[in-house]
Amino acid sequence: MESSDVELDLQRSVQAVLRELSAQAPALQRNQGMWRWSLHKKVERDPGKSPTLVRILLRELEKAEREDERHVIIPLLHTLMYVLTKATGITEELYRRTYAFCMRLLTLPTPYCTVALDCAIRLKTEQAVPGTLYQRLVIAEQNLRSELYPYQERVFLFVDPELVAPSVCSALLLEIEAAQVQQTPEACMRYVVSHALQAALGEACHTSALQRKLQASPRHALEHYFHAVVAATEQMASEPSPSREGHLERLEEIYCSLLGPAAAARGRCSSDPLPDRPPSIPLPSPHITFHLWTDEEQLWKELVLFLCPQSQVRLSADLEALDLRGFQPDRMLARASVLSTDSGIERDIPLGPDELPTPSSPEMEHAGLQRKGGIKKRVWPPDILMPGSWDGPLGLHRRTGRPSGDWGLLPGVSRLHTARVLVLGDDRMLGRLAQAYHSLRKRETQTFCLTPRLSLQLYYIPVLTPEPPSLGRSQTVDPFILDVITYYVRMGTQPIYFQIYTVKIFFSDLSQDSAEDIFLTELKVKIQDSKFPKDGFSPRRRGMTEGPGAELSICYQKALLSHRTQEVTVSLRATGLVLKALPASDTEDHMCLNVSVIEVVKSSNLAGRSFSTVTNTFRTASIRIQSQDQRLLTLLLDKDNRRTFRDVIRFEVVPCPEPCSGIQKSKALWLSSHQQKEMERTKAKPKPLLMPINTFSGIVQ
Repeated sequence: MESSDVELDLQRSVQAVLRELSAQAPALQRNQGMWRWSLHKKVERDPGKSPTLVRILLRELEKAEREDERHVIIPLLHTLMYVLTKATGITEELYRRTYAFCMRLLTLPTPYCTVALDCAIRLKTEQAVPGTLYQRLVIAEQNLRSELYPYQERVFLFVDPELVAPSVCSALLLEIEAAQVQQTPEACMRYVVSHALQAALGEACHTSALQRKLQASPRHALEHYFHAVVAATEQMASEPSPSREGHLERLEEIYCSLLGPAAAARGRCSSDPLPDRPPSIPLPSPHITFHLWTDEEQLWKELVLFLCPQSQVRLSADLEALDLRGFQPDRMLARASVLSTDSGIERDIPLGPDELPTPSSPEMEHAGLQRKGGIKKRVWPPDILMPGSWDGPLGLHRRTGRPSGDWGLLPGVSRLHTARVLVLGDDRMLGRLAQAYHSLRKRETQTFCLTPRLSLQLYYIPVLTPEPPSLGRSQTVDPFILDVITYYVRMGTQPIYFQIYTVKIFFSDLSQDSAEDIFLTELKVKIQDSKFPKDGFSPRRRGMTEGPGAELSICYQKALLSHRTQEVTVSLRATGLVLKALPASDTEDHMCLNVSVIEVVKSSNLAGRSFSTVTNTFRTASIRIQSQDQRLLTLLLDKDNRRTFRDVIRFEVVPCPEPCSGIQKSKALWLSSHQQKEMERTKAKPKPLLMPINTFSGIVQ
């Protein structure tokens, strides 16, 4: 295909993506992501089209910037970065223009500036040391062992068998198994070596001969070349001013050792002409484990096994007795104190013999000129007493956070493991995820074993249609579902923080203990037909006219922008009410409940008394509701029939606080007097528990 025809074909595909992003019709939204997926597949089948696609995407981004079409900037920027991660042969001019574009976005509000900053950091490294992004992604996702880049990731896909159709589960299993059969450690190491050499040498690299040589190499030789390439890339990326020429020289030596002296001076290993289309080097999908969610503690068990895969841990019913703090002790944390005579700037400190040489880690790239104290002490600041790395900022209800990565948990502690937990389902699955997250956080207050070493990232895909697009196809067809999941967990870096709410429930039977549960999306209240005995909580008031619904006493704190406390108490007759924790639109960003009450209005006319209903809405931070007559209530949490409470006479809803336990007392011994006072002060006002769910762009201001 001629270059003009290639550019025209890619331009049409990009315009289709833009139309999809601007579409409001449900018919177009139903296949959301299909055009982007087909665009990536075109480049994957013919990698030579990558520079052309990068040029087109950059042109559209610059046009969107000029015309202030912000709704397409983040999706197009994600698409561009995804192409750059896999591509080779991108010119420095395109890298400079993309980097300059990202720097201009830093003047915009969040999430544009946060996404642009994350992209600019990665672009700067990739421009200086081509192939770094691909190499790090494959090493982490495939758990390839490397001392210079020791990060490991895993995707945990959780599906509720009662919510997702068996056909969907079967399709997911087929696609995951078909992909991972081809992704052996040897194959992934060959991909890393081939991509690094092709990215550095460009057209001088005889890719076909290189891949044949790697395919014929034994395991020990392949590992040797893999570690050599990783060392060359990571050591150069860690330099304050990386030299692209120096990186090229080091990879040329590896290339010559692979293909012989004839490949020296960027030559070819033979007189064969280079092929018109270089062979494709795939970017393997991440390591995904599929789980049917049947056990409340299943998430915690899987995270433990991820951290300690080779340990002989027996996950019995007595999970509270398990203490993992002894596994994989952190080298920095184990050091009591080290006297330092350095300049106090972290980048100037030489690595000790007992420190992990990870200067090119994402934490170091973000750290900049972070100050480092002369004496390192094993001190737990007040905000470290809880696993605060898994929560979000205070204040706004669904506030967006920083780019992916957790920094500042403990001095010297480096999280080498990242667990990406993806759930498929609807509001019921979100409710179960909130329960598991709350249980996990509560358990961490007792053991504190996962938080220092594990970065937990949560993802959610709503499943509304019974059949996915790729059902009924053979396994040789491009796996759409798996590619969509892969794109989401890689590019969804902007978390939205959701408030979890606690509900305390009191029953009509005085001998029955009260119950306590949590919910994330909504709490629905229905009026039962049955009544409790007249000697129950509150007798029916004399002269009260019988009518539909129940007489309710509602006491709530009004949600005000000033955050002042204003309590309101009303009595009314209602046929039901709904407490929604998720705002109806993206612009509603306050930490509050949206309450809708179906109130019964009584009217009198010549025909007698009649009743009508009207829906009243208000916002609140907390609420107490009690039935004033003999009617009982039924509560339904997160639309899940398995979480139904009947014969309720009263209930209270408040924001769920951060779990706390005796671990604070044990850590308090390590604190200074000032830190102990700070801890006592913060205990008076508990922090609300927020659950972060990663998205592509967060909340668009």
